[in-house]
Amino acid sequence: MKKIIYIFAALIFITISCTKDFEEINTNPNAPVAVQPSLLLRQVIYDFGEQMSYEGFVAGDLLAQHRTALDFNLFDRHDLKSPQLGGNPWAIFYTNLRDNEIIIKQSIETPAFEIYQGPALILKAYMAAGLTDLFGDVPYFEAFNGVNGIATPKYDLQEDIYQKENGILDNLDKGIAAINSYSSSIPLQGDILFEGDLQAWIKFANSLKIKYLIRISGKVDVSNQLQTIFNAGNYIKNNNENAVFDFTNSEPNSFRLAQLRVGDFNNFVLSETMEEVLIGLNDARIGTFFRPFANSNTNEFNGLINGINSSTTSIVLSDYSLAGTAFREDTSTLDANFITAWETSFLLAEAAQKGLITTSAESLYNLGVTQAFEYWNTNLPANYLSGNANFNAVGKTPLEQIITQKWIASIINGYEGWIEFRRTGFPALKSVSASLNNGLIPVRMPYPAEEATLNQVNYAVAASATNGNSLDAKVWWNK
Repeated sequence: MKKIIYIFAALIFITISCTKDFEEINTNPNAPVAVQPSLLLRQVIYDFGEQMSYEGFVAGDLLAQHRTALDFNLFDRHDLKSPQLGGNPWAIFYTNLRDNEIIIKQSIETPAFEIYQGPALILKAYMAAGLTDLFGDVPYFEAFNGVNGIATPKYDLQEDIYQKENGILDNLDKGIAAINSYSSSIPLQGDILFEGDLQAWIKFANSLKIKYLIRISGKVDVSNQLQTIFNAGNYIKNNNENAVFDFTNSEPNSFRLAQLRVGDFNNFVLSETMEEVLIGLNDARIGTFFRPFANSNTNEFNGLINGINSSTTSIVLSDYSLAGTAFREDTSTLDANFITAWETSFLLAEAAQKGLITTSAESLYNLGVTQAFEYWNTNLPANYLSGNANFNAVGKTPLEQIITQKWIASIINGYEGWIEFRRTGFPALKSVSASLNNGLIPVRMPYPAEEATLNQVNYAVAASATNGNSLDAKVWWNK
C-alpha cells in the first residue's frame, strides 16, 4: 500500500451580483472567493475515488456478479432506474468533472498554477471515459462549466467523446505534453495519487491510453498506437507505481461501507457466479474477498444466485459468505483504485493475443496474475498457473482466461468488471433469479430521471437514440 491521506473539504464559493452595492454589502471579507487548485485536486481525487469505490461495491459488484444483495435489491434484479444503496454514479461524475474543470481553467489563466494542467487533463480523460462507458452518449463538450457554462448541454456521441479534439484520447496526449513542457520549479500539491511525481502522472496517462485504445479496438484500428506505447515502455509496470490511494481503519478515511450499520454490510454476500469461478480455479483469493459462511463446519464458501425476489424468497444469512475483513474490519488494506499494474498487464496481454502488439501474450498474462495476487495481499499458489488458470487451459480460450482474471481482480471496481463483460462476453454471467429486465443482462446504465426534467430537449434526443433510455441499447464501442 502506498500512502494514507487526510482529506480537506474544498468548497466552491459563488458570488452573484444583482445591484450596484449588493456585492460590497453582502460579501464576507474574511471568506475565500476562490479555491486553491491544490485543495481542489485533493478533493477531486479523494471524492471520486471514495465514492466510486463505494459505488463499485454496492452496485458495480452486483452488475459484475461478484456479489449479490439479499434485500433492497431491485438494482440486483436489474431495475437500474431504481438506485437504492448505490447505483447512481451520474452525479459523482459530473460533480467531480465540474470541479476538475475549475483546476484546468486556473492552470491556463494563472501562471503560478500551470503545474496543475497536465494532471487535471489526465483526470478529465479518466472520469469522462468512466462516464461514457457506463451511459453511452452523454453531455460532454458543453458540460462541466457550472455557472459559466450551458445549463442544458447537448448529449455528445461516445465516438466523438473518445476521438475528437478535447476528448478522452486527445486530453491524455495534451496532459502528457503539458507535463513535458513544464519548466517552472513550483511543485504539484494536493496530489494524493503520486505525491507530486509528474513522471508517475505520465505513466498513469499511458496506462489509460492502453486501456481506452483496447476499449475502442473493435471499432478503430489502434495497433500502431498500442505498439508505440508498448515499445516506449513508459506505463505502470509494477504495483509500486499503481494509481491508488489507501483507505484507513478509522473515520473519516476508512472505506465507507465499514462506517455503515452492520445490516447494510450484511446485505451483500458472495454471488454464485463468483463462487463457481474462484472454486473452479482453486483460487486462494476467495478467502481474501469473502468469509466462510457461518453455518459451515469446514470453512467452506457459499454463494447466492443474483437477483432473488426478497419479498417471496426466505434467505438465512448464515448460509452465505459475507465480504472479507478488508472491506470492514481492516480497510487499511483496501485501495481506491484508478488503474494498476495488473490491469495494464492484462490489457497488453489481450492486445498481444489479438495481434495488436508483437510480444508474448502468455508472459503478460502470467505477470498480470502474479501482480493481481500481490495487489490483493494473497500468496500465489505454486501450481496456480499450471492448473485451471493456465493460459492454455483445456476448454478455455486465452482471451477468456485474460478477461476472467481481470474480472476477478476488479472486485470493488465492479463497474469495470461489468464493462469488460459487455465488451468481451467473459466470464459468462448467469441470468438473475427474478429479473426485472426481461431476463437480459443490461449493457448500459440508464440516464437518471432528473435529466428528463432538467435537460428535457437534449434528453429526449438521447433517449430516442437508446430506444427510450433502454438498458439493452449497446454503446458505440460495443455495437
